[in-house]
Amino acid sequence: MPHLEFTFCGERLRAFGSGALHWPRRRLLVAADLHLGKSERMARAGGSLLPPYETMETLNRLAADAKEAQPETVLCLGDSFDDALAGSLPADAERTLREIADDRRWIWISGNHDAETTRADGIQAASCRFPPLEFRHIAMPGADCEISGHYHPKIAISAKGGRVVRPCFLVDRRRVIMPAYGLYTGGLHCHLPPLRELIEPGAKAIMTGRTPAELPVPG
Repeated sequence: MPHLEFTFCGERLRAFGSGALHWPRRRLLVAADLHLGKSERMARAGGSLLPPYETMETLNRLAADAKEAQPETVLCLGDSFDDALAGSLPADAERTLREIADDRRWIWISGNHDAETTRADGIQAASCRFPPLEFRHIAMPGADCEISGHYHPKIAISAKGGRVVRPCFLVDRRRVIMPAYGLYTGGLHCHLPPLRELIEPGAKAIMTGRTPAELPVPG
């Protein structure tokens, strides 16, 4: 699995090209903003009809990351489901989720999309702490050693005469903001508000993809 290692608050972490985060010492795998059931929710609301494959594709990528990392704990950083009704997944998706979760602890952090979603599997929490790191859905101003999601950061670079835009991790001395893991999620350019106000000057971006790359955050 392609990844880029970096140090945060004294801990060695691995940013996977998929957008997942692996903490080997804690045997912890983290994913943010899966937004499972987004195409179904949009169809239900009378919006654009998208091919209804994103839930299985997102879970299949998560299964591959879990196979690579072999975590004891999987932590989902909120907006795992696109709304409360999406918490009831199709049978094939539920089966895949159970296979990933087999013999593992699973923690669902509540996000703004799925605050009312209830699941019988796993632990549901507003935030959680694995010292020295703290995990929540939305970054808290002034927090330290914090890992969060919510903003779906992305970065644009020039490549071969064109422009490439990909999700990215944002990392400074005090926080990591993770990219959205879900297939049909949009993104916010990492140099725009409110991300610009959350991250410190000199922060780095880790662009996801086949070969994760560390880049400076544009000014």
